[in-house]
Amino acid sequence: MVESVAFLRGLLVVMRLAVFGLTLGITLISFQAYQKRPSDQLQYAFLGFAFISMGVAVSSVITQLGVDGASELVRIFFGMTETIPFIIGFSMLYVSLYR
Repeated sequence: MVESVAFLRGLLVVMRLAVFGLTLGITLISFQAYQKRPSDQLQYAFLGFAFISMGVAVSSVITQLGVDGASELVRIFFGMTETIPFIIGFSMLYVSLYR
């Protein structure tokens, strides 16, 4: 039982790294597209993907820290810290599509 839990934790870490790597990849691709053809749309898309990558990183770090034993105020703070980059990132993507 303990071995399977350790295996699943390791698998989860690998999966989180894969998600982070994919978000960094799409951020890099959007930055390269912006460099080739500078425009407001591509700039907003790049910034949106950058904030989403930041949100994924913060989310992974917070999950690794584990705030189970923390006070309610600390859990709310970490939840907000995790959510704000996603809000900004998706808003920037929205602006890039409709600007």
